[in-house]
Amino acid sequence: MDSQPKTHKPVEGHQIVKTQMADIKQIILVTSGKGGVGKSTVAAGLALSLALGGHAVGLLDADIFGPSVPTLFHLTNENRPEVTEINGEQMMQPYVRCEIKIMSIGFFFDEKQPVIWRGPMVSNALKQLINQTNWGVLDYLIVDTPPGTGDVLITLLQQFEIAGAIVVTTPQLVAMADVKKTIGMLRDDNIGTDVIGIVENMSWFTPTNHPDEKYYIFGRGGGQQLSETFNIPLLTQIPVNEELGVNCDEGNLKNMFSDNHIKEAFDALILAVTSR
Repeated sequence: MDSQPKTHKPVEGHQIVKTQMADIKQIILVTSGKGGVGKSTVAAGLALSLALGGHAVGLLDADIFGPSVPTLFHLTNENRPEVTEINGEQMMQPYVRCEIKIMSIGFFFDEKQPVIWRGPMVSNALKQLINQTNWGVLDYLIVDTPPGTGDVLITLLQQFEIAGAIVVTTPQLVAMADVKKTIGMLRDDNIGTDVIGIVENMSWFTPTNHPDEKYYIFGRGGGQQLSETFNIPLLTQIPVNEELGVNCDEGNLKNMFSDNHIKEAFDALILAVTSR
């Protein structure tokens, strides 16, 4: 199997040459304008839903300074990934949970240890995580990016062929300014990619024992307003309940789909991604 990345030639008038990973059919970014919107949970839930649907899936935690994926999949106490030689190259073996191949910078640092790196080191680490991980053949590589428009997102958009990006927001209208900047970057003429759509997370709170009740404790209308402003589809609205945070903290992410409302929300997201 050819594990070497291939590159596209630059198109006329476009000087940036992006890498096409030979064995990865689609790389999809999960982005947000600001932190605290549940972006990592959405990225992990998307990867899990795709895997449960029979797709070959990888999940890259590209949030260099605040990796959350190890916690979500109960991998915080694991050793560094094993390194093996493949076709003369040293390749890292991803951890596998729920049929998902997972790689994160969090596997290389103690969770209490800060990562004190400047931009070039961050970009180089990101490229190593992608190019030197033995992903095998994947239908989808889901990338959980840091919030905002910093070095990681720039590197991903400049260096790799990205199939599309999903923008995660919450219902509060006050969060819109930051999200608009992210959408603007994703639509840049030189390094931009297709914006698949918007996911509104924490759309409402529904108690587990009262599934017919909705409490809009985080506001209303943010996702719909973004959709109308930028003519981008609102793919789904994901509610929360009192058990979701516990399941995420304990690494029992699969239990989130025991709530029918949350499962239906992710089913809508999967349909939007797989039907493109």
